[in-house]
Amino acid sequence: MKVKVLSRNPDDYVRETKLDIQRVPRNYDPSLHPFEVSREYTRALNATKLERVFAKPFLASLDGHRDGVNCLAKHTTNLSTLLSGSCDGEVKVWNLTKRECVRTLQAHEGFVRGMVVRHCGTSFFTVGDDKTIKQWKIEAPAYGEEEEPLNTILGKTVFTGLDHHRKEGVFATCGQQVDVWDEQRSSPIRSFTWGVDSFSAVRFNPVETELLASCASDRSIVLYDMREPAPLKKVIMTMRSNTVCWNPMEAYYFTCSNEDYNLYTYDMRYLDKPINVHMDHVSAVLDLDYSPTGKEFVSASFDKTIRIFPKDGGHSREVYHTKRMQHVICIKWSADNKYILSGSDEMNIRLWKANAAEKLGVLAPRERQAANYSQKLKEKYQHHPQIKRIANHRHLPKIIYHQTREQRVMKEARRKKERNVRKHSRPGTVPVVSEKEKHVVTVVK
Repeated sequence: MKVKVLSRNPDDYVRETKLDIQRVPRNYDPSLHPFEVSREYTRALNATKLERVFAKPFLASLDGHRDGVNCLAKHTTNLSTLLSGSCDGEVKVWNLTKRECVRTLQAHEGFVRGMVVRHCGTSFFTVGDDKTIKQWKIEAPAYGEEEEPLNTILGKTVFTGLDHHRKEGVFATCGQQVDVWDEQRSSPIRSFTWGVDSFSAVRFNPVETELLASCASDRSIVLYDMREPAPLKKVIMTMRSNTVCWNPMEAYYFTCSNEDYNLYTYDMRYLDKPINVHMDHVSAVLDLDYSPTGKEFVSASFDKTIRIFPKDGGHSREVYHTKRMQHVICIKWSADNKYILSGSDEMNIRLWKANAAEKLGVLAPRERQAANYSQKLKEKYQHHPQIKRIANHRHLPKIIYHQTREQRVMKEARRKKERNVRKHSRPGTVPVVSEKEKHVVTVVK
């Protein structure tokens, strides 16, 4: 005789305490879930809508400067320390955890043009309009001690940019020429010139640490190798570039911010044309910085907005703005990939989230699992029209909205004119020039 007995293990369905979540038995057999895709689509749509609801990127404003913030510097070993320099020569050291200024020093007369923290994190360098390079201790002086620089180098001309080597006691400055300095010497160990009036920015490559790039006033971007006696090569563009930034993960790639409202990503081996043109700003782009992952970068513009671009995307995925924020002069992406710091004309430093809808703080395992699931759903259904429209929609200030439309109309008018000229010309006399090739004049080696 066969007897069927119901056997239940209380551990499978009884909660240990009343604070636990009820256990729900689930059967994952796909034949029992015939409408899986439609259910997933609904969940993806809801997740996209909730992402826009919870998108509140602005975190804090650090005020205390008495003039416009001209440059920012990240600490190399400490996430919570930020340095800022203003147009009145003042340098402030901030504690981002407490969101307060911990130290103020009068570093220069006139603008602080550049600032960088040494690779070991014990000191930092500043350059200013008073033709000096100064080295300062990161730690504040003890009670009763004078606030004095560790070292001061007097230059012959005004310095406009500064960057430090990632591994050695070597730093580079730019002004009327690009100089490479040893920390122990008061004169440059190497100087590079290439028939240019002045340079606006210089950056060391974080991967191939002997390489440098600089932006010059003759609309060119010049590449150097510290081991060579002369510059390597330069690319001349139709308009002047303001700053340049290397990709921290891919040694050959760098991005430059340009006066023609665009950003250009180049492969230093093939400078004939950029590998990508990043468009969306409606005024000159003043600064940019890569995320530590190398997958995205953030740009600061004269149009009072901050935009985040994927490294291989032509358009920004995010735009940040506030009513009070004026021209954004400098921008940094924090070393933990979570925050963005911007310095602007109206004397404020602002702290933003890198992902606008990300929940900060410690996440419970179920919360993290739900967030990862929602993210995967959004990626899976990102090309569906309704989801794409909601995910891409951003509210813009009225002036930027109208300028964007105006730029679009002007661009379309130029395309139409070009098409008409080509149509009424002899075949082959008016070649098709791609957007990437339009902005490069020549490459000099």
